[in-house]
Amino acid sequence: MLDAQEIPYRYRDYRREPLSEAEIRDLLRLLGRPASDLLRRHDRVARELGLAGDEAEEELVRLMATHPTLLQRPIGRLGGRAVVGRPPETLLALAAPPGSDPAP
Repeated sequence: MLDAQEIPYRYRDYRREPLSEAEIRDLLRLLGRPASDLLRRHDRVARELGLAGDEAEEELVRLMATHPTLLQRPIGRLGGRAVVGRPPETLLALAAPPGSDPAP
């Protein structure tokens, strides 16, 4: 989708280059959302760990850094803005100037 719109980006493979706790905290700050909002509750690891999303913020951040599949994805970031790409079209909002309509 980003390729079709000729929007440059850098893909980061979360399995080979997982986000650090500090990076996750920074994304949460940019998104204005708690870690529980980005927890993939139906992920195999979440089920194995018995996570419900009501765990302490720091515990969820630590677990997301340790087990990157727990974190919703994709997440796009550009400068001081970030969006969760669910649905994927929300990623287009990053390419649009703040306050404009990102629709193609």
